[in-house]
Amino acid sequence: MFTGIVEEIGSIEDIKNGEKSSKLIIRGNKVLEQSKLGDSICTNGVCLTVSKLDSNKFEADVMAETLRKSNLEILKVGSKVNLERALSLQTRLGGHIVSGHIDGLGEIISLEKEGNAVWVSIKTSPDILKYIVYKGSIAIDGISLTVAYVDEEMFKVSIILHTSKQTTLLNKVVGESVNLECDVIGKYVEKLLGLSNKIQQVKESSINEDFLKVNGFL
Repeated sequence: MFTGIVEEIGSIEDIKNGEKSSKLIIRGNKVLEQSKLGDSICTNGVCLTVSKLDSNKFEADVMAETLRKSNLEILKVGSKVNLERALSLQTRLGGHIVSGHIDGLGEIISLEKEGNAVWVSIKTSPDILKYIVYKGSIAIDGISLTVAYVDEEMFKVSIILHTSKQTTLLNKVVGESVNLECDVIGKYVEKLLGLSNKIQQVKESSINEDFLKVNGFL
């Protein structure tokens, strides 16, 4: 588990692409302190397992499902990435609970400066938007942020100067993709209440008021 408080910005040193998977060699410093083989490091919001370790870099395998769900596939040598070690019992939970399991991608549609902050607007799919709530938490490329606006097509966050310096988000431009992980609480509530099944049943049912009228029942 992670907090969404980025510890440092790392860089991609090398990429070894397989037929349906990849190996990433990532350069970093702080996140490698006290890290060991098998540890988890959140990379642009994706939980990666350390498979090889050096004094200033680590290697991680990226499976096909991760490549499909995230923007790791578009990384290049030299790309900057947000890095965070897994939290410990001594860690202050300054952000929110982040699993490192990406729900999907969003697209930056605008960047607007306002005073000492920048509004970032992100478009994403209805399947992800349904979990995003006003003043709730969301992880964007592994950064814990508060939702400041949401509608049926997009949402917005406001980035302060400190966050812009400590993360890669404002280095992106309009049209670039970001990894999104919604707050896990909403997903558990939906599962426990069976809401997703009920919604699907409603969608699949062809019997509605119009059907009943046409067939003489109303």
